[in-house]
Amino acid sequence: MTGEAAAQENTRTIDMTDDLVFAPDSAAVTPGTTVVWENVGSIGHSVTAYEDDIPEEAEFFASGGFDSEQAAREAYPDQGDIPGGESYEHTFEVEGTYDYFCIPHESVGMVATLEVTPDAGEEEGYTSLLPAKAQQLAVWAVAALVGVLGFTWALLKYGGEYGEGSEGGESE
Repeated sequence: MTGEAAAQENTRTIDMTDDLVFAPDSAAVTPGTTVVWENVGSIGHSVTAYEDDIPEEAEFFASGGFDSEQAAREAYPDQGDIPGGESYEHTFEVEGTYDYFCIPHESVGMVATLEVTPDAGEEEGYTSLLPAKAQQLAVWAVAALVGVLGFTWALLKYGGEYGEGSEGGESE
């Protein structure tokens, strides 16, 4: 395996969106993985660990390179802001659970969890490549198509001529 392929294998991307969410808001990676938070929108965000909610032996992380949660909070937005189109990355070596947040959007729920575990690569089940909104749109489109086809079938089967010469109910 080439060095570039190995590096891509140990990288996980998490999007920061204009919907004020980390996508996904819960992820699992193996130790040694570099997580890249990409701002895919136009609104500025930050990535800041909850200092008390990371493993004791783990290195604190925050966009802007701060050593503590308090320092990151005090310096934002002058330092630590990740504008649209830019990213921040951190490599996780210590196993455990890491809770983190976006400083300006914490109050609206822009928080997330990262699990660092050797079992992260053994995920089971179905993972969709489509975003949830695209899946929902597809379901509604199929439902609408089935409805139109059903309505058309009913008109063709039971519809009829209601003018002169039709049976049922004409009186002279």
